[in-house]
Amino acid sequence: MLTVVSDTHSTDSHRLTGRTLEAVREADLVAHAGDFMRESVLDDFERESARLLGVVGNNDDAGIRTRLPDARDFTYGGLTFSMTHTRRGGSTALSLFGRQRDADVVLFGHSHRPTYEAAGEITLLNPGSHAQPRGYRAAHAELEALPEGGVEGRLVTVDGDVFESFVVSEP
Repeated sequence: MLTVVSDTHSTDSHRLTGRTLEAVREADLVAHAGDFMRESVLDDFERESARLLGVVGNNDDAGIRTRLPDARDFTYGGLTFSMTHTRRGGSTALSLFGRQRDADVVLFGHSHRPTYEAAGEITLLNPGSHAQPRGYRAAHAELEALPEGGVEGRLVTVDGDVFESFVVSEP
């Protein structure tokens, strides 16, 4: 399983609780789309995760900025994922970012709003914030690789309620 989180905004711990903590511990791969805030929070995530891939957010300290890139690519379920914290220009800029990197899926954060958008050739996925939802649901994303390629995904609250399910197929 791939678990996607973002926007922890913490100065003292990973702030993982409930289903989000379970999903991070169960995942083969955890992707964090930025805004840990403090390097010690990044360290906490690394201790909880079998494998963590992260990117820098706009609120991350200098220690995180030396350890993580602004953007990164990886594959899962036969799909290419490109991850960034944000891009000025909203969905259009994020789609362009994905096209430039030949991605199937763009993972991003920043807005704290859990979002799945499959308009066009690039799927956009924001897991929201598990720790500081700012008026949205506290959430994360869980993705399972499908045997024929692609992923089956869901947006999940910290309490474990699935509020959106989706499939992203291989092109």
